[in-house]
Amino acid sequence: MADSRGLPASTYRLQVRASFDLDAAAAVTDYLRDLGVDWAYLSPILQAASGSDHGYDVVDPTRVDADRGGRAGLERFVDAARAAGLGILVDIVPNHQGVADPTENPWWWDVLTHGRAARFAQGFDIDWAHGAERVVLPVLGGDLDEVLGAGEIEVRPATTDDETGTARYYDLVLPLAPGTAPLHATTDRTAVRDVLERQHWRLTSWRRDAAELNYRRFFTVTSLAGVRVELPDVFAASHVEILRWVREGLVDGLRIDHPDGLADPGGYLDDLATAVAEARAAGGAASTRSFPVYVEKILEPGEELPGWWATTGTTGYDALGEIDRVLVDPAGERALTVLDERLRGERLSWADMIAGTKREIADTSQAAEVGRLIRCLPPSLRAGLGDDRARDAFAELLAAFPVYRAYLPAGADVLADAVAAASLRRPDLADALAQVADAVADASSELSRRFMQTTGPVMAKGVEDRAFYRYTRLTSLTEVGGDPSQFALPVEGLHAAFARRQASWPAALTTLTTHDTKRSADVRARLSVLAEMPDRWAAALDALRAEGSTGDGPLDALLWQAVVGAWSDDPALPERLHAYAEKAAREGDVGTSWTDPDEAFEARVHGLVDAAFGAARPIVDSPVAEILAPGRSNSLSAALLHLAGPGVPDVYQGTELWDLSLVDPDNRRPVDIERRRELLARLDGGWMPGIDDSGAAKLLVVSRTLRLRREHPELFARYTPLPVAGEAAAHALAFDRGGAIAVATRLPAGLAARGGWGDTAVMLPAGSWRDGFTGRVVDGGPASLGILLADLPVALLTRV
Repeated sequence: MADSRGLPASTYRLQVRASFDLDAAAAVTDYLRDLGVDWAYLSPILQAASGSDHGYDVVDPTRVDADRGGRAGLERFVDAARAAGLGILVDIVPNHQGVADPTENPWWWDVLTHGRAARFAQGFDIDWAHGAERVVLPVLGGDLDEVLGAGEIEVRPATTDDETGTARYYDLVLPLAPGTAPLHATTDRTAVRDVLERQHWRLTSWRRDAAELNYRRFFTVTSLAGVRVELPDVFAASHVEILRWVREGLVDGLRIDHPDGLADPGGYLDDLATAVAEARAAGGAASTRSFPVYVEKILEPGEELPGWWATTGTTGYDALGEIDRVLVDPAGERALTVLDERLRGERLSWADMIAGTKREIADTSQAAEVGRLIRCLPPSLRAGLGDDRARDAFAELLAAFPVYRAYLPAGADVLADAVAAASLRRPDLADALAQVADAVADASSELSRRFMQTTGPVMAKGVEDRAFYRYTRLTSLTEVGGDPSQFALPVEGLHAAFARRQASWPAALTTLTTHDTKRSADVRARLSVLAEMPDRWAAALDALRAEGSTGDGPLDALLWQAVVGAWSDDPALPERLHAYAEKAAREGDVGTSWTDPDEAFEARVHGLVDAAFGAARPIVDSPVAEILAPGRSNSLSAALLHLAGPGVPDVYQGTELWDLSLVDPDNRRPVDIERRRELLARLDGGWMPGIDDSGAAKLLVVSRTLRLRREHPELFARYTPLPVAGEAAAHALAFDRGGAIAVATRLPAGLAARGGWGDTAVMLPAGSWRDGFTGRVVDGGPASLGILLADLPVALLTRV
């Protein structure tokens, strides 16, 4: 009989990998229970490429990853989770599969062996319809002639009756088509070329991927090939193991990675809902119980999740942006803007920046995808425009698209807005843009589907992975799903956003930190304090740049903010900051890049980090000391707003203590669970911690709020703002969730500068109220914040 649990009260994300496998995950389920967690949330666990730490490069969707524990490991984890009373949410990857090593992926091996006649030829999104006869593999270190001349490719005959022979290029092994293998192994240039010409794949330089690639991929990652789950046979084959988990009651919900990459996300979710219902019925689950399905959908500010989707909600980046911004002082915007313009040497708006970075991506790393759009144009339109003008028009339209994607025919207004914006930017292309958009608007066409699958990669690479590393005015705002030109959110704005979530998507996930965030919530909380001290930060930054500079002002601002935001006594911090700085410089593509690293520029990048631990150390200490305490106040406030606010809070592994992580892989480091167990046990023994380096104050807030949500869900059934009155009213916000009242501090540096709370009070309903963190009891009516928040900057009240 399957275990049906309904909806989670909270989730806790675990990054499962070889070094923290399913048995290791099973060993922490009792800790998660004690912490107050309701469901364990696992990263992808299907068979991934060898050595994969993230699991998003699935190579075989029919089995649990052996290095992660395999089928038996999953069953042991489920037993442990059930014993601890936990539900189970698992991340799945329908959009793509890993193809870096074809020997590991039987579907890809089949396609490379047999081409269009392969069983899985239609399973991958290869452009067979527009003349593709051979799959282009951009894997060579140079041109084919150079590689052949150097004897770097060897072709070999079959060694057994069921093989067809192979080609080897260093560690890469590729299958030869039946009947094409040589009689003897050889690297002879002429013989190898003859064999290669008869394959269902074609080798080219990795630098040619943008021009020649003929299969859809995940963003710009050629080793992740797009899968066509819109085809019933492909859906069934790629979900057989997942649906077994559902049928046997091993999972209670699913998280869908990157649905925007699919041809029809809404259709996929409908198919999944039908398949899940059938699997649950076959396993004996009660059909009346919920089975949540969450989507990793990035919503731009003001954008709504499609209401017709069969989903419980998003994974929560929208909430992250709201919470961060209510903790940012709007008064600091002007001074930080002036600083940014001085460092940049010009005034550059966010809108202009991303129009440029997205156009760069459309012209370079997404050029192959734009080429496919051109091939999808009606022949008469393509002939009339010409390929060069069509490419120009598509690139401008993609650069102007304001959201990750539309779902035509819904979203026709978004397409029209993109045409208008692109035409304003390029009036010489206005007629071509209109014609291309008219063709895209036909939602039944392949062109329309392809265009909608291309806007997301252009947005992700142009904004998240480029502009976010260039727009460095206040880097706590450059986070997935956020618009850094929206500097702050007033308290009324947060209340409105929370009320909308409670009304429309009350069971959606909310988050502060994930495996994909650019910096952890605690780093962002520190950096937000800079908006309260912009002039002192400007002076500190000038002094820091005098000791260590890349020569690029905005990049210096990014890196020095990373230094002060992540600063700690962690002995690994120098190594971590060096890795971050190199990645940040290459992602921003200013001075250096992933494809063409500039050694001299990167030496300056690393020199800046070295300076932080050398000549600039005394200068670093000053802003760190100033933002440390208010940053921790922000962290505790953000945690309470997240955990007590509408939606289902997702806690990323380890972040129940201070977590000063930067972008991946820094945010995927091992977590010391035993340290957390020890601190939690002390808290449960009556210890009241200070707000110190231990992070126990945060653990107190997280554990008590999670436990209350799990044990008393009825106290979190509505959302009502509560007024704050008095001379420091702007420094607090409060809301009633239906019996649980959250009170949080904002702009703590300014609060301290003005001398504290004074006569400020929160208006509480009648009765007596106890703070779940300190045990303090206050009466209803105007409750003094000076008393209520004397020990912590936050309070969680329930009736005595």
